Amino acid sequence: MQRALIARCHVNPALFEELRATRAPQLMPLTVSQFHEMIRTGILPDASSIELIEGLLICKDRSAAGDDLMVHDPRHALLVTRLLELLIGWAKSIGCHVRVQLPVTLTSASEPEPDLALVRGANDAFAKSHPAPGDLAAVFEVADSSLQFDRTAKTRLYAAAGIPIYWIINLRESSIEVFMRPDPTTGTYSERIEYRPGQRISLYVNQHVLDVDVAGVLA
Repeated sequence: MQRALIARCHVNPALFEELRATRAPQLMPLTVSQFHEMIRTGILPDASSIELIEGLLICKDRSAAGDDLMVHDPRHALLVTRLLELLIGWAKSIGCHVRVQLPVTLTSASEPEPDLALVRGANDAFAKSHPAPGDLAAVFEVADSSLQFDRTAKTRLYAAAGIPIYWIINLRESSIEVFMRPDPTTGTYSERIEYRPGQRISLYVNQHVLDVDVAGVLA
């Protein structure tokens, strides 16, 4: 999967082999501030297709397995919309709001754009900055072609930031993977539960709970 992403982003895989073997010079990671400046000045011609992960510019992959990276898979879009409809009314009732494929600033070098983010507080509170880790109650990624990346790099990133709940809606295997109890020191979640159609998930935010029918999300 990593080789496929490299090829589809037009990067020579030999460079990554050299970096992995520590035979190449050290990479100089970008900061979030530099990333924003590149967007502002037009250096990045299509910033909507890029996110900053651990200092690297990453092509966002919302495609179906085997499809062109830049094609947004209709089923991916459907599941994002379905989750939004499920979350948006409940979020407002508990003092949160939902953001769709928008930046969250996790560190000085990481600003991913999860498919959905459940953010504490009103939307207007973020007129001058994107949500930070302490603002995030949960993040959600819908995954097909991006499944391995979401299970590894994204899981490590969200756990290190202390995001309490992370869902991967796994289109390949028709399941929802729920990660909880982050350990920021190791970048891991100590609890992972996989749910399939016929089961229900209790999404807890403080004392509030949303009952989610897995089949209703994945159908």
